[in-house]
Amino acid sequence: MHLELIKLEKTFKPSILTKIDDPLLDQYQIKLWIKRDDLLHPIISGNKWRKLKYTLDHALSEGADTLISMGGAYSNHLHALAYVSKALGLKTIGLVRGEQPETLTPTLSDLQNWGMVLKFVSRFDYRLLRQYKGCYDLPGLKPRQYWLPEGGAQALALKGVAELVNEIDVAYDILCVPCGTGATLAGIIDMVPDQVSVMGFAALKNAEFLQTDVESLLPRPCSNWQINMDYHFGGFAKTSAELMTFMADFEFKTGIPLEPVYTGKMIYAIYNLITKHTFKPGQRIIAVHTGGLQGKRGFNA
Repeated sequence: MHLELIKLEKTFKPSILTKIDDPLLDQYQIKLWIKRDDLLHPIISGNKWRKLKYTLDHALSEGADTLISMGGAYSNHLHALAYVSKALGLKTIGLVRGEQPETLTPTLSDLQNWGMVLKFVSRFDYRLLRQYKGCYDLPGLKPRQYWLPEGGAQALALKGVAELVNEIDVAYDILCVPCGTGATLAGIIDMVPDQVSVMGFAALKNAEFLQTDVESLLPRPCSNWQINMDYHFGGFAKTSAELMTFMADFEFKTGIPLEPVYTGKMIYAIYNLITKHTFKPGQRIIAVHTGGLQGKRGFNA
């Protein structure tokens, strides 16, 4: 791996496992740990670093000087990409979904401050961009420009996510992760022991396409996984008073901050499924906190 990336990663903090002590968990005889990827770095946190790490290494190996990617107005992926690219001395272009707002979101302001050139594209054109998966697939790429698909979802991302699984040092039965593009889920599926079940929780509505997208990323057929589509709360970045209250209560009890787009929905779902006896007494669950806490700035609790 390139020296610049090694130096950057050495500044990161460990992603620890935090055991959750809760009378409800005791009542249902469930043990739950949170894999604290949110602690890795204040900005390049969670699965964003995992997914970017080896992609960035490849881009540097290819001699790229400009990275181009896509995301929404609160994109954790673009946020991490802009920051880390500035640290590496790379230029960035962000293709942002929708019309340019009169006032930039805090996320978009950060992107600009870190040197990312923002180009706003219609929702129709944005959907078309999703077909370009390879680093040189985007039409009109210039020499030394490198394309990253939405969320950094491509094969190299799985290699970084695999390292997350290798860090887990307790026995467990189920590994849970929130899903946006499915790349983190795919990387986990490929690496867990055969007896472990993997549960993804879709953060968006009408996410049936994730099943196919995850299968296309997997290097081999696997049957130990599923995606739960029932806890999107109305759609991507949609919330409810119930969800926000749950998150506030969880944060107060545990000291673990959540955001309502990904990890908050997953933790709510796990607790709800526990009360529905979805998990067997004695099962040990690990839930991955995928970071992205900067996105919480778009919500009022």
